[in-house]
Amino acid sequence: MREQLWRYVPALLELESDFGAEWLLDLWETVPTPDKAAGIREATIAKLLKRHRIRRFDAARALDILRQPPLKVAAGTTESASAHVTTLIARIRLVNRQLKQAHHRLDCLTASLGATAEGEPGQTKQHDVEILAFLPGVGRIVLATLLAEAFDALQRRDYAVVRRQACHDRLATAMYHWARVAVQHDLRSRLKYAALRSRGHSHGRALRSVADRLLAVACAMLKTGTTFDPSLAAPKSAC
Repeated sequence: MREQLWRYVPALLELESDFGAEWLLDLWETVPTPDKAAGIREATIAKLLKRHRIRRFDAARALDILRQPPLKVAAGTTESASAHVTTLIARIRLVNRQLKQAHHRLDCLTASLGATAEGEPGQTKQHDVEILAFLPGVGRIVLATLLAEAFDALQRRDYAVVRRQACHDRLATAMYHWARVAVQHDLRSRLKYAALRSRGHSHGRALRSVADRLLAVACAMLKTGTTFDPSLAAPKSAC
């Protein structure tokens, strides 16, 4: 997709780095060529941006980019590249639908675990799925991977075993992204990462330490049956 757009309308590359984004696909279908961009109404672009909830820029800015002086290309290049993009968009939309279906299926499976599992007799604990889902950095894929690849260790609240199992490729990847997202959204994780980097640790090593802490927190919360509360995680230090 990028190569085809680069051939005749590189300005479109300035608007979005994710070439599978539905709003970008709709935009290209609305404005497939520089000639089309020259005659499109600003209100049309504004409606498209509003429909997809794009707020990074307004219609005027988008049109300014799309109406940059077009490349001088050989005869037939625009027609050839745009025809190729048409076939690519059909395949990208198919992949997007399949991903959406897969995500929906994962959500249903994790929700069913939360709905059917029974707590320990005489105790009113939050379910494991809910506890894990509330942890900073845990999203749909990370949650599903933890439940699938470390289910037995999590059931036993065994921090050492879960940590050791993280050498498993899929679990290790999930732990990496868990820590990476947590650093973006959780203050304590961000401070710990910054402190480790300032001491000369590499990006990967710092994230492993963040992931190790998050895993310890997860096992502790599973043992107590409590969910993560950001207000109780005010950092006293970056250690």
